[in-house]
Amino acid sequence: MLFGYEKENLITLPTPTQRLNGISELTGCDCWIKRDDMTDWGMGGNKLRKLEYLLWDARRQGATVLLTYGGAQTNHGRLTAAVAARYGMKCAILCPDQHPDQVNGNILLDRIMGAEVYVQDGGSIKELSQKVIAQYEAAGGKVYEIPVGGSNTVGLRGYFACAGELKTQLDQLGWQPDYIVCAAGSLGTYLGLWMGAKHYGLAGDVTGVAISPWGQDKEKRLMDYYAQGCQEFGLPQLAGREDFHIETGYVGEGYNSVDARARRAIYLMGRKEAILLDPCYTGKAFGGLLDMMETGKIPKGSRVLFLHTGGTPALYNPKHQQALEAELKDGLHLV
Repeated sequence: MLFGYEKENLITLPTPTQRLNGISELTGCDCWIKRDDMTDWGMGGNKLRKLEYLLWDARRQGATVLLTYGGAQTNHGRLTAAVAARYGMKCAILCPDQHPDQVNGNILLDRIMGAEVYVQDGGSIKELSQKVIAQYEAAGGKVYEIPVGGSNTVGLRGYFACAGELKTQLDQLGWQPDYIVCAAGSLGTYLGLWMGAKHYGLAGDVTGVAISPWGQDKEKRLMDYYAQGCQEFGLPQLAGREDFHIETGYVGEGYNSVDARARRAIYLMGRKEAILLDPCYTGKAFGGLLDMMETGKIPKGSRVLFLHTGGTPALYNPKHQQALEAELKDGLHLV
């Protein structure tokens, strides 16, 4: 039990922590990776750690439907669909986004696993949510709402616990990082990891790379979320904003933008390590990390651990696939 909550044991833990030999040689830093892309279900990813706790809470409340939110290609939605399928529950994913031209990428996987996907281009997502919930309840269902990214105080437990797992792994390996770097979106992964690192004594500057525009709303969200977590977990609220390291200069044109730096990071990780990143989250975060190592913001010789949070199906999102194809077609030889 972690701060009053059990969890459903969904995934095989610990996930691997591996040295990146090729990237280390390229950058002059000692680089390792935590493979949370290798969690078990629905093509894997970080959200399953949060969903272990969210699912336990939903089941104890007698829920029969998991309802969540995100973009049309949401990774979190895909993994919520996976969890619902594993436990015989219904799943609804509500997406305030442009209507897709095709059933592809994560939407295809959502539908394969039985989720209902509602994509609303304009209008009130709250009104849509109320309508969908009423439909399920009228049919005798009980809906459990999960926020974007599973990022509430229940989901926060997932990466708080991951920090303890990582501490044990690294102690066994006899290696301690100077930096632990991950994507920062809805902030549940970053903040859970940061709080867990302090609690368990995990070494390293926990650094988030923002993958969407960072402004006053995100600043407030970070500090409010931290205060809520401390209150619910019964921990002292000791940190100020200056204690949280968020790199905000790698957002590019915005969330899920077609980003040249992210594509370069994808190619380097694929060609040096045979590990696949995604264009929206891990590619953008690793692209930021590469820049920090190459420009000296992270000094040569530093020990760096990158958290791979999954998201590989985004490679098949037409928005990104077209840009990737344009750069890679020269290596396709039709003979």
